[in-house]
Amino acid sequence: MANMIGAMISTGRDLAGRLKRLKEAGFQCVQLVSPPEADLAGPRFQELVEVVKASGVPVVGVAAVYQGESYADVAAVRATVGLLPAETRPARMEHTKRCGDFAHALDASNLTSHIGYIPEDRDHPDYGALVKALQEICDYLAPRGQNFCLETGQESADLLRAFIGDVGRDNLKVNFDPANMIMYGTGDPVAALDVLGPWVVGVHCKDGVWPKASGQLGEERKLGEGDVGIERFLVKLKEIGYQGPLVIEREIPGEQQMADFLAGKRLLEETIGKLGL
Repeated sequence: MANMIGAMISTGRDLAGRLKRLKEAGFQCVQLVSPPEADLAGPRFQELVEVVKASGVPVVGVAAVYQGESYADVAAVRATVGLLPAETRPARMEHTKRCGDFAHALDASNLTSHIGYIPEDRDHPDYGALVKALQEICDYLAPRGQNFCLETGQESADLLRAFIGDVGRDNLKVNFDPANMIMYGTGDPVAALDVLGPWVVGVHCKDGVWPKASGQLGEERKLGEGDVGIERFLVKLKEIGYQGPLVIEREIPGEQQMADFLAGKRLLEETIGKLGL
């Protein structure tokens, strides 16, 4: 596998220093979490762009996140996450477009996000509302050659594939996160790649364990210490012809996050070498 290995980081504290450390450690790219709304305009916008470009680390994508989201449990996710909640949808759609502007300024072709639980009933009003929202966002991004990438996890692979078909936009793609499928209990991620493979343009190398009870979410783990099975995941990526970046995600703060990035990079390199991928 000739895939670049990267890490997913925020634009917060000491961005220049963290980019420098990642580059010195041999990371070849990053995915950035979108900055707060106030930083997506004015001097701060340009300052962030200049910091990132000065680092020399390519940005392969920006992940749009939204104020007021909660991942405490399934009920909280349904009520607060992504573009599903009708009361926040208009503002969040505008925020998503601004995140697309930020990604474009960084020469990143992929904008990613959790859009919230897609209803299983395709006749449900919220399903149609999400289809229209994604059509508008994709149409905004398309003239600049950008993709909108659905983060996996909150729905089955089959439902996600049907939704992509209903949106009907060539630049609607998938950022595949195997740990999320496990943590949400929505299916075996390796089997899901057989369903979603043609749309996968980015992946998160993240690990996690299955939920302990209904209504709960599973827990994230350091790469290699959860239920994903990194060897079979990498083998399947090779089988489907995935050649994009392998972005390590670790949703913890501080120095431990950097330590786990480094450990994850070693694990990926060792596994790829061991399997001859």
